[in-house]
Amino acid sequence: MNSFGRLFKVQIFGESHGFAVGVTIDGVPAGISISESDFELDLSRRMPKIKGTTSRRDILLPKIVSGVYMGKTTASPLMLVFNNTDTKSEDYSQISSLARPGHSDFVAHKKYFGFNNPNGGGHFSGRLTTGIVAAGVIAKIILEKTKIEANLTSVHSNHDINKEIDIAIEKKDSVGGVVECIVSNMDIGIGEPFFDSIESYLSHIIFAIPGIKGIEFGSGFGAANMYGSEHNDEILDATGKTKTNHSGGINGGISNGNDIVFRVAIKPTSSISQVQTTINLETGKKQKIEINGRHDACIALRMPVIVEAATAIALADLYLIRQSQLNVR
Repeated sequence: MNSFGRLFKVQIFGESHGFAVGVTIDGVPAGISISESDFELDLSRRMPKIKGTTSRRDILLPKIVSGVYMGKTTASPLMLVFNNTDTKSEDYSQISSLARPGHSDFVAHKKYFGFNNPNGGGHFSGRLTTGIVAAGVIAKIILEKTKIEANLTSVHSNHDINKEIDIAIEKKDSVGGVVECIVSNMDIGIGEPFFDSIESYLSHIIFAIPGIKGIEFGSGFGAANMYGSEHNDEILDATGKTKTNHSGGINGGISNGNDIVFRVAIKPTSSISQVQTTINLETGKKQKIEINGRHDACIALRMPVIVEAATAIALADLYLIRQSQLNVR
């Protein structure tokens, strides 16, 4: 559904061109100092403000509706709301009947019998990641000493990102990219075997981000081309420090004290300015479609802070689970 987490529970709500989007976070410990301005840094990183991103402008700061009293969290559900602004629903008038290639329009129409809100992608829109980023701010505070940093490393398989963006814009097309995330200073013992392993948990929430098509940890798919003698990370001392980090900081689904390293593949933006062929949902016949509106030529440009937030949410939940285990020893 729209929820994630066991102890640190995050639920996103809203639609791209609806009244508002937001997030409710249950399980936030009491006594954390928080104000609306604390969300500004990460939310500004998500904002479209460079070449290759949409011209739509989002509300930067949330309205704290509940869960904070006198500047401190109360341990009751924390609710953050972002009023939608700068919407142009008229740009989407045709997609109620014409399914945009690569989008959720067709499956949403079938699954919800045409009752879904199609404007801007409705509930399937990347606009909903605003709530994920906001929840990530709280999760990062819970993790305290842990550092999470994600960066866009390539676009269209090229490290010259600006060059590829220019080509895509000139062709009225879009491009995808790869984001690498590194988690430093993570406690040993975070993560649960099998279904709640760090890889499983992170993959679960990372794939909830619109546009993510792949993930790999450590040496990833490259491990298939290595010998065990190459891939095994030699343990250097009692802290668990290893000579190499092919495992990506994870063994048996549990953090081993080294950096957690993973990379995600982000698809090209589905909305492009070229004329495409689709199906008319009312007539069932093929039809040409030219997508209007304001769209990113490369959604990967705005993805690093979203990946960081999703990572923080998952790890904060696993961290709190680990703390609950330690408290009953």
